[in-house]
Amino acid sequence: MKISILDAKTFGADADLSVFDTLGTIQTYQTSSYEQTLKHINDADVVITNKVVIDQHIMDNSSLKLICVAATGMNNIDLEYAKQKGIVVKNVVGYSTASVAQLTFALALDFIQKLSYYKEYTLSKQWCKSEIFTHIDKPFYELENKTWGIIGLGNIGAKVASIASSFGCNIQYYSTSGANNNTQYKNISLDELLKTSDIISIHCALNDVTNNLINNKNLNLLKDEAIILNLGRGGIVNENDISDELNSNRLYYGTDVVTKEPIEESNPLMNVENKERLIITPHIAWASKEARTKLINSIKDNISNISL
Repeated sequence: MKISILDAKTFGADADLSVFDTLGTIQTYQTSSYEQTLKHINDADVVITNKVVIDQHIMDNSSLKLICVAATGMNNIDLEYAKQKGIVVKNVVGYSTASVAQLTFALALDFIQKLSYYKEYTLSKQWCKSEIFTHIDKPFYELENKTWGIIGLGNIGAKVASIASSFGCNIQYYSTSGANNNTQYKNISLDELLKTSDIISIHCALNDVTNNLINNKNLNLLKDEAIILNLGRGGIVNENDISDELNSNRLYYGTDVVTKEPIEESNPLMNVENKERLIITPHIAWASKEARTKLINSIKDNISNISL
């Protein structure tokens, strides 16, 4: 079996990809542009890709039998054409639930606890000059009794709900598909969730329903000092509109995703004036060491379990 890994760099420099060596002959490329993809696939039977696009042209000009997506989302694969060609496509689900939930709370607690401010206060030696033992000029708050609204109560959303409940939060959610009827938590409309939540975390997929879901038509519904956390996809929150809200000194926004990644310098979020109200991380929520190890092992299983 010949296996080509198209964007190994996305697994991280510390990732052990040697688990694939027992499966066949491995070709590894750190990155692959679309123009390089056919050359990098060469005569491979199996391709492993995270974000490299595999479309009709690529399939027609290769001998692929199996496409392994190193992620849950498969929007970089022409799934319908793969089905027509008899090419099996396998993704990985559930590997990053704990990792995404953890970053969700890291962002929330940074805003709630004002950690960045107090870290800077101490490391800049201002505490050394204090006349008293403490410094609480930047008020911080407790999660207990806050209302936490979740947009998308799938596996990750449910994990966040469970953890938030342990902090004493009141949980409510909005189902973007309308199909989730979880009775453990309060299911409400999007407008009601935006009006009544202190913290809102987004854990849904990007699709026709959720594209531009949060925008200037409903951002004004949010409470002053509300926290919005986007752990779903860029495009769910309108970046121009949320930037305007941040500059009006009203909200907090933490996001791990943007519409175009890597982020462009022209992205309005890069020019927000009130930077203390904004945290952007470079799409890392999925990528704890443990999550990446699970991902690699699951891809190996996907290859091992297919008869080519």
